[in-house]
Amino acid sequence: MTDCGCDKAKSELEEYLHRELSAEDFQDITDHLENCDDCSDEHLVGITLTLKMQKACQEKAPEELRAAILARLG
Repeated sequence: MTDCGCDKAKSELEEYLHRELSAEDFQDITDHLENCDDCSDEHLVGITLTLKMQKACQEKAPEELRAAILARLG
């Protein structure tokens, strides 16, 4: 187990959340998160925000709003 430290874990948290790291870096940060409450808390916030954004991006505007925008553009 390699502890990458808080600086690396925090600076690469976004890439970690999206699994955009090498397998080794991903494992290093995973190991760190298991033993660091502060970084683990930031990871939880990141997960929560990511899930909220994904949900928000799936919602559709009401049809009345779409029609009003199209009418103003037209």
